[in-house]
Amino acid sequence: MSVLDLFRLDNRVALVSGGAGIYGAHITRALAEAGAKVVIASRDVTRAEEFARTLREDGLSVVAASLDLASQDSIFSLREWIVSRLGSLDILFNNAVARSGGDLGTVTEEEWEAAMKINSTGLFLACKIFGEQMVKQRSGVIVNIASIYGVVGPDFNIYEGTSITNPANYAFAKGGMINFTRYLASYYAQFGIRVNVISPGGFSTGDQPEEFVRRYSKKTLLGRMATDDDIKGAAIYLASDASAYVTGQNLLVDGGWTAT
Repeated sequence: MSVLDLFRLDNRVALVSGGAGIYGAHITRALAEAGAKVVIASRDVTRAEEFARTLREDGLSVVAASLDLASQDSIFSLREWIVSRLGSLDILFNNAVARSGGDLGTVTEEEWEAAMKINSTGLFLACKIFGEQMVKQRSGVIVNIASIYGVVGPDFNIYEGTSITNPANYAFAKGGMINFTRYLASYYAQFGIRVNVISPGGFSTGDQPEEFVRRYSKKTLLGRMATDDDIKGAAIYLASDASAYVTGQNLLVDGGWTAT
């Protein structure tokens, strides 16, 4: 097989939760450009369908579907819908995230628990329920989207004087996701399923406070925040046969933030 063929995903069925979001949109496009049939799953079906429509206009195979990670029934229903309509589930990207509450001084118990319902319990259920289909197939790939803040603590100096901060529950959830990925890789290996995690750095959305962007960029070796294409190569690598001998790994895509 040629090296370029290793990265192809022709006719594979991929599901991206939060697939119209900041990172999710670029993961979705990358998978579709590599030949996959992609399902964008979101609580906001209108937004997901609007994005899916733009990708279909580019000739890509993308559909939108409803998914509420706080509901086990919703996850079950989506799995059955995908299998009945598309025949299999080959790739799962757990990208959706709930960011509720502020830092340790301001987050409430209710905000913490609301975030955990999605970021912890929802992740567990998605990996279990969608993973059951992959077990039946004896093949599949799961890629979780964590964060550098699952690896290192936040530098609160970069937020000083701005309206943004790093939520306390976010660090807890992303750190747990990284080690849960190792657990899943160990458990699912017997069924031919690979599980890895990507930990991206901060993404430039174009509307962040200028001082925050300057401070953040200064802390990375490459001197900038992530932009549109930076997540795409990592996503395709871990989803494709190019990484057929890779499982249980955390791929940091952070411009060198955690290297020093």
